[in-house]
Amino acid sequence: AECGVNADVEKHLELGKKLLAAGQLADALSQFHAAVDGDPDNYIAYYRRATVFLAMGKSKAALPDLTKVIELKMDFTAARLQRGHLLLKQGKLDEAEDDFKKVLKSNPSENEEKEAQSQLVKSDEMQRLRSQALDAFESSDFTAAITFLDKILEVCVWDAELRELRAECFVKEGEPRKAISDLKASSKLKNDNTEAFYKISTLYYELGDHELSLSEVRECLKLDQDHKRCFAHYKQVKKLNKLIESAEELIKDGRYADAISKYESVMKTEPGVPEYTVRSKERICHCFSKDEKPVEAIRVCSEVLQVEPDNVNALKDRAEAYLIEEMYDEAIQDYETAQEHNENDQQIREGLEKAQRLLKQSQRRDYYKILGVKRNAKKQEIIKAYRKLALQWHPDNFQNEEEKKKAEKKFIDIAAAKEVLSDPEMRKKFDDGEDPLDAESQQGGGGNPFHRSWNSWQGFNPFSSGGPFRFKFHFN
Repeated sequence: AECGVNADVEKHLELGKKLLAAGQLADALSQFHAAVDGDPDNYIAYYRRATVFLAMGKSKAALPDLTKVIELKMDFTAARLQRGHLLLKQGKLDEAEDDFKKVLKSNPSENEEKEAQSQLVKSDEMQRLRSQALDAFESSDFTAAITFLDKILEVCVWDAELRELRAECFVKEGEPRKAISDLKASSKLKNDNTEAFYKISTLYYELGDHELSLSEVRECLKLDQDHKRCFAHYKQVKKLNKLIESAEELIKDGRYADAISKYESVMKTEPGVPEYTVRSKERICHCFSKDEKPVEAIRVCSEVLQVEPDNVNALKDRAEAYLIEEMYDEAIQDYETAQEHNENDQQIREGLEKAQRLLKQSQRRDYYKILGVKRNAKKQEIIKAYRKLALQWHPDNFQNEEEKKKAEKKFIDIAAAKEVLSDPEMRKKFDDGEDPLDAESQQGGGGNPFHRSWNSWQGFNPFSSGGPFRFKFHFN
């Protein structure tokens, strides 16, 4: 019976060896599992299985198998060398050194001896660097500590404690994203590393990334649902996350005043993290701009840009507010600054072109200025302003020839302004920087119908928009 078992084990070992050579690692692993189950004292079965684990990048699984090989066959130097390598990578320097020294005492081959001596030198160097890193950390010289830790972690790549120590140094040096990278590695290297998940979550939170913060703190609670700090932090992030999501939904629905109120709540909820204040103001600035409240938009956008001069979103929103306020030079400057940081943004390009057209247009005739209304004026405001001005500048009100001529010109401009701004299609053209009554702007159009002599307007009723006035003109 025993011969039958051994024959089966040999078959599994042989087949596993062929599969391993062919790169079929999962199938090879199955064969070596069967060999170990068939003969738990067969050191070759453990060694081959460890080889597959290493080829699959599963060093944690390989380590117990190599240890078992050494227990079963103390003078198996290849297994001891491999275990020494893994222990060195894990930062277990004393244990690694012990393996390398035992290799040297166990009649190794020339190559094995050379390798063991080389690894002993490396391990001694790591011991020295670790000591220097810890001294620098204790002295609060975090820059020096990072330099030493960088060198150690090139060799001891799986040392979770040293990665956590370097993460702490990065935090002290104001480099939280590098700290997160080390802590993420540590969370994979150490089982049930709730502390790493908690720290990652708090760092994301301080960076203003509430969604990633929420995701990481959930990982902590999956490992330990009673973790006090993780649970308290989870409640805080959840509350903030809900406020921000709600505010963004309101912006999508065009309910800008309600969105502003939500973002003001965000600032009150987390006043200790400057990032949330800046991000909230950035979104409030956007809401004011979209809600056509240019004065408020300019004020809040400017507060954001004092902290972040290159904030493209705030620059775009302030530029739009400047356009409403007819501050074209300022709008152009903001669009140009935004374009320097995001030259492929079509919205910036179109905004800049519009601002340049409006500036050019403002140097000619501005229908809004003629009627004395804002660019966001409603149609009824335009008609009301037009009636008032048409009554004021009616040429029949003036007897002096010079004054009459001035009134005629003014009256024609008022009529032209009403014509353009009360027609949605013409008004849109004008808002886009094109004068629909200007022959040049129309590129060969039929000219400006308002550039006619006053006498050609006989019978024209400037109050024909349904108002109570009916004015008749009398000419000699």
